[in-house]
Amino acid sequence: MTATDLAPAGATNPPPGFARHYRQSPVTNPWEPLYSRKAAGVVSIGFRAAEAHANGRGFVHGGLISALVDNAMGLSCGETLGDVTGLVTVSLAIDFLGSANLGQWVEITPKVNRAGGRLCFAEALVTADGEPCAKAHATFSVGRKS
Repeated sequence: MTATDLAPAGATNPPPGFARHYRQSPVTNPWEPLYSRKAAGVVSIGFRAAEAHANGRGFVHGGLISALVDNAMGLSCGETLGDVTGLVTVSLAIDFLGSANLGQWVEITPKVNRAGGRLCFAEALVTADGEPCAKAHATFSVGRKS
């Protein structure tokens, strides 16, 4: 049985507004397909939970969620700040409120709380089929052209 078998009919497609994630990297390649949506200065990331996302207990691994919230918050800080050469994670904290199961749509919705000259502060809510499963906050160091 696959995640597609567990998902409701028509659930293999992302919700409206999401398209294939524009920012692939070697760390996220095994988790594809990932989707993203840019709106109101933030970059939300989503995916249909499948076996490649699961831990040995059969639900989405917390390390994967941590990596993707870091990605979504960092990209959102970049969208808010505009002309930056890069962002480096200074701190990342995550609270797991529940689990995300195979077949569920997992969505990371970030919010930039404060974007300054040297630091950017963000938070994110992670939902599985609309139900909260994690929340996170992070601080990023802002790189700018000299």
